[in-house]
Amino acid sequence: MKTLLLLFINVSQHALAVVMEVYAGEKSILLPCRFPGHIPEDDPAVMWTRSDLDPKSVHLLQKGGDDLRGQNQRYSGRTSVRSDALKTGNFSLTLRNPQLTDSGSYTCSISDGRQEQRLTDIQLQVKDQQVEVKVEEGSESVILPCKTTPDLPEDTRVEWTRSDPDLVYIIQMKMNEDLLRTGDRSLTLKQPTQRDCGEYICTIYRDKDILKQKVVLQVKEPFLSWATAFLVLLVLVLVVSGGLLFCFWHNFMSLFQGKVEVEEGAESVRLPFKTTKNLPADAKVMWERYDERMMVYVFCREPDETEQHEDYRDRTEMNEDPLTTGDLTLTLKQPRQEDSGEYKCLVWRRGDFIRKKSVLLTVRGL
Repeated sequence: MKTLLLLFINVSQHALAVVMEVYAGEKSILLPCRFPGHIPEDDPAVMWTRSDLDPKSVHLLQKGGDDLRGQNQRYSGRTSVRSDALKTGNFSLTLRNPQLTDSGSYTCSISDGRQEQRLTDIQLQVKDQQVEVKVEEGSESVILPCKTTPDLPEDTRVEWTRSDPDLVYIIQMKMNEDLLRTGDRSLTLKQPTQRDCGEYICTIYRDKDILKQKVVLQVKEPFLSWATAFLVLLVLVLVVSGGLLFCFWHNFMSLFQGKVEVEEGAESVRLPFKTTKNLPADAKVMWERYDERMMVYVFCREPDETEQHEDYRDRTEMNEDPLTTGDLTLTLKQPRQEDSGEYKCLVWRRGDFIRKKSVLLTVRGL
């Protein structure tokens, strides 16, 4: 018993005071708590509490399993501790669907039925704000803001992450003296495109604290408003020839997305795109599956190393001499339901695109 009490006292002297942040609406957050000592054999219990609540119990785990009879009702159905916690010493609490009212000080304790010892204190902050950043595609760069208190410790570490259903980007930043002094952890993203749209998380590891900030980036395609388009069209009617007006009209119409529907089992389907005739001879025409990042078809008079995705090999073709005729329509043979999605045709010349068209294909099942 004396050995156990001495161990409790030792752990108390090293109790953690952790600050954690999370946004309301996140799926869950894990409040860490570990016990490195020997777990008592008689009547062991792990307790998570909030002293500002009545009742103060957030979660109670005993040898026979969870005992939630005295749990505060605001946490009903939202908390869990590992089933093997009393074997591994990992007492971390999973709090699902964090809400603004969950902000507060949480205490993790262990008891042997006679003595109770505090192991970890966590200050949880549930935030309801996120930063939204909008930028137009083609801009030189965009700044994703992330700032905290100045005069940070030298061992501070910053991590930027972007999570998508199929991929996770992680960027770690070292804090120089200026960043430590100002607390500015903003990230500069060069040449943003629509593929960069999504949620970015800035995480700062400061001593035992974990602080997070969410930034939602929206990259918009350049859009010509109806009023601007009308004025430009009027000026062109007055000052340019019919040929130039025809060229403008095709470029203007290419801003709008076409829609094509076909039934699965059809011999083929055409994704239409007609533009001006006599395109530059060194132009490169690329059809891509925009939503799946697949290269569908490439036309280029010069040798080119762009690789077509295997799903579209032997199933795509274009009319003869499309650069001369201006007919960039793509024929897709034997369309399947999995071919449904957004397709984009881009005409490139010397690193810049000079024409583009988006077509939404829907392949209906039989």
